[in-house]
Amino acid sequence: MKQFLIVTIILMVVGCTAAADPTPEIAATAIPSTPSPSTATAMPQPTDTAEPTAPPTDAPTDVPTQMPTDEPATTAAPSQFDGESAFTYLTDQTDIGPRYPGSPGHEEVRDYINGQFSRLNWAVEQQQFEYDPTGTAAYQGMNIIARANEGKGKIIIIGAHYDTRAISDSFKSSSFDPGVGAVDGASGVAVLIELARTLNLDAINNEIWLVNFDLEDNGSNGIAGWNWIAGSTYMADQISDPAQFEAVVIVDMIGDADQTIYLERNSDPDLQTVLWEIAASFGYEAQFINQYKYAILDDHIPFKNIGIVAVDLIDFDYAYWHTVEDTPDKASPESLGRVGRVVQTWLESKSE
Repeated sequence: MKQFLIVTIILMVVGCTAAADPTPEIAATAIPSTPSPSTATAMPQPTDTAEPTAPPTDAPTDVPTQMPTDEPATTAAPSQFDGESAFTYLTDQTDIGPRYPGSPGHEEVRDYINGQFSRLNWAVEQQQFEYDPTGTAAYQGMNIIARANEGKGKIIIIGAHYDTRAISDSFKSSSFDPGVGAVDGASGVAVLIELARTLNLDAINNEIWLVNFDLEDNGSNGIAGWNWIAGSTYMADQISDPAQFEAVVIVDMIGDADQTIYLERNSDPDLQTVLWEIAASFGYEAQFINQYKYAILDDHIPFKNIGIVAVDLIDFDYAYWHTVEDTPDKASPESLGRVGRVVQTWLESKSE
């Protein structure tokens, strides 16, 4: 994810400061929050981009459909979130290679994600949508939704994006080649899969959606004319009754071995307080830092905009963001475990 403009970085100063941090912080976004792309069949080259256009207003409104799978379903036994297990899911994804839209890896990781959740006996659905901001070629996006506890209280979404960036255009990058997105992409999905394996659904008083968002990470000149957070924006646009949803928690870039997760300025402060108190109870104060730092344009924003409580768990102080060096050796099982245990504890211990 992320919204620092790459070679030419635009820093916006936000006026909302927190008591724990009296100085204004830079906003980690210089891009509008509405999505828009054109299909790329080959690796796009760095280019100056025109102002993105808004997505079509007549976007399809089809509901997610059941995703078939050839793999046998097995019921997961509830247990404590295991960072080592989650790390295996991370490396499974990076072994596929770059997973940017239009690449073979993007199709392969879709199959992988659907297969993993189906194997763990979650109801797996796909929400397909067309994305064509330039009016030249529609791209078929796909949000992958794993559901459990249907009809049991209000819906809670735990989300992450599965696409990687088509071009490594951070000013720190040594190459424009697409990277494998170990932290920025694979780490969030890895947490979702391990949650599917370990959650004690009997202890949870909510319907749970583990949502793998598509087309999040290729805004700006990643693919010319595209914008950020296309998949989550599409999903939020299809929600006719936001009151059915209790909360959305996004896990993004959380696998960094040198983990620092600050309070994010666009997130709900009450839910942040709950999550940070759980982290402190585990002794994670050094990683869940109780200070505001960034305002991030991420997959929580479209849900916040329609009135749903939303929080972004993100480590934006990641040195290898949008570089070819974003590889599994920069991530750690311990970091995945901390985030997974906080989210699992919140879901299993909260009252509706």
